[in-house]
Amino acid sequence: MLLILIYLRVWQWIGKPVIKGTRLSVEFLLGLFAVGWTEQQLLESYPNLTPESLRAVFAFAAECMREEILYNIPLSSEAS
Repeated sequence: MLLILIYLRVWQWIGKPVIKGTRLSVEFLLGLFAVGWTEQQLLESYPNLTPESLRAVFAFAAECMREEILYNIPLSSEAS
């Protein structure tokens, strides 16, 4: 199961979910995809990542949406 590649440690990374064996948070990786990074760019830039760990990022995000575990992120227009 892909979700075993994601873990939370409350005392690290402010409790954000990260990819096992890295310091890369799910939020950070989704942000890179959101601005146009490709899977290939991520795998080349972060050698500890695997195609499976990137799929785990999306599996985790999908599970959060199903469980309605959402973080409130203000839009840039709301922040000003």
